[in-house]
Amino acid sequence: MAPDEKPIRVLYSFPHKIGADRICYTAWQQVKGLADAGADVLLFPGVLHKAVPESVKVSPTLAFGGLRIPYRVLGTLRACALHDYIVSRRLQTLAGKIDIVHTWPLGASRTLEAARKLGIPTVLERPNAHTRFAYEVVKQECDRVGVSLPPDHEHAFKEDVLRREEEEYEAADYLLCPSEFTARTFRSYDFALRRLLRHMYGYDEKIYYPGPRRETKGGLQMLFVGVCAVRKGLHFALEAWLKSPAHHDGTFLIAGEFLPAYQAKLAPMLSHPSVRVLGHRNDIAELMRQSDILVLPTIEEGFGLVCAEAMGSGCVPVVSEACTDLCRHMGNSLVHRIGDVNSLTGHITVLHEDRELLARLRSAGLNEAPAMTWTSAGRQLLSVYRQAVTRSRSHKTLASHQEAVALPVSPFTS
Repeated sequence: MAPDEKPIRVLYSFPHKIGADRICYTAWQQVKGLADAGADVLLFPGVLHKAVPESVKVSPTLAFGGLRIPYRVLGTLRACALHDYIVSRRLQTLAGKIDIVHTWPLGASRTLEAARKLGIPTVLERPNAHTRFAYEVVKQECDRVGVSLPPDHEHAFKEDVLRREEEEYEAADYLLCPSEFTARTFRSYDFALRRLLRHMYGYDEKIYYPGPRRETKGGLQMLFVGVCAVRKGLHFALEAWLKSPAHHDGTFLIAGEFLPAYQAKLAPMLSHPSVRVLGHRNDIAELMRQSDILVLPTIEEGFGLVCAEAMGSGCVPVVSEACTDLCRHMGNSLVHRIGDVNSLTGHITVLHEDRELLARLRSAGLNEAPAMTWTSAGRQLLSVYRQAVTRSRSHKTLASHQEAVALPVSPFTS
């Protein structure tokens, strides 16, 4: 922040347990990064699961002292709606004290409306692609593979979730898209370019750092990290691995929990001696340091967070084109078209055979990784806030000018 700039005063609303796993971890890192960048943050989480910097003012909505309103009892949608209602009521007392409101999906509608009435610009986080797009492409691939999603799966079609999220899309001034892939899915549904603001996520360099270089001789070690579901394209990775000569003396490690029906479908490939199913792991950073490449052939993605973590750990990403914000083909990674198993097979094979190329990609990723940290992401997000606030002020000034010009002129005016 420049010395003459006033701190941006942000109300950060997050309806879940900030500091827990997945998006809860992302939100926690965002808040921490914003505080480090100099933002004045007022945080309204559903529950504070992990401590935030002392400069952040925190007031949970679904926890009171040692008591918590159980999400499972209320149900996620009702819990998020209650959070949204509470934040919207609190916001009404903060006129003139907040510069921008940052919201998250499923807990934003009332808050966005309250902010609009107060004239406060709003942003809605989009940690993933447009939900309608995600539902459709995941269903298509599930049908092709022959795997049915359980009704409670996050990518199983839910009319009530989609309706609420699409209402939020329309109510927000701006949508925060962490990747070009995400932004492109919204443009495909005719969202105006001016409403799509780009930012990024990052990685924790204190956790993800390189270890000693692996020996260039011996088998290739490939790693998959994440929820083992159709969306992430693990079936493409397994097929490509077993088609590549790398599997003869290499190892494919799979770290993550499986959707049972998906695991059953992939059982013949998973049983190959070169494939090791590790289940959920808490030592992902160490697995990355021990591995040569990270594979992520995802069919849709919000932001390839594991790609940044892999590069910071000295592990080369081999990914689909849904992950191209950080990953540059033949620059720091190898990138294939979504669903292109032949290209993926070739990429695994070339890194198995050409260890000099593997070393060059590894070095490039390590050199670029410092620009991909959560600290960098926090500074970028703060810059995006300023952009949103400036745009909103300019829009209001223009609207006021147009209204004044449109006023009828009195015939008694000289």
